[in-house]
Amino acid sequence: MTADLQLRVNDRLYPITADTRESLLDTLRERLGLTGAKKGCDHGQCGACTVLVDGRRVVSCLTLTVSVDDGAVTTVEGLAASGAVHPLQRAFVEHDALQCGFCTPGQLCSAAGMLAEAAEGRPSLVTARGAAGAGGPVTLDEEEIRERMSGNLCRCGAYPGIVAAIAEVARPAEVAR
Repeated sequence: MTADLQLRVNDRLYPITADTRESLLDTLRERLGLTGAKKGCDHGQCGACTVLVDGRRVVSCLTLTVSVDDGAVTTVEGLAASGAVHPLQRAFVEHDALQCGFCTPGQLCSAAGMLAEAAEGRPSLVTARGAAGAGGPVTLDEEEIRERMSGNLCRCGAYPGIVAAIAEVARPAEVAR
């Protein structure tokens, strides 16, 4: 069975007919040529395929394309605005937060989603009781960042650089409070 969809990816509209069993990852890579999201485990366990759907993190290998009809999908290719590098991309380079680079697109999309979640005051498992939900952002210390990024695996072990890069990007938002 197929469905006609209006898929908005990186602010571009794609009218497509997709198999109702097709994953968003396969649609992005095979139909739209957006190969940033990687097929790692294809079981939702590694995070290499993480993209944003309506600003929220999803593992695209487990997300059906039909479920994002009329939604806004952002891939790593869409993080940069007007040709400028996203602050997370710059920080990843500066902090040597990548080695082989396979997990990097998923790490970047997950980090962008995580920063937005923390700014909205959404708690994690390690957020101090009462620290979130009071209308203010969650402070992203190392423990918060590690917990929130725990769904993204790096086979090379670049975690110290990843955490440092995210912490650097998170600081200006906290200072502005």
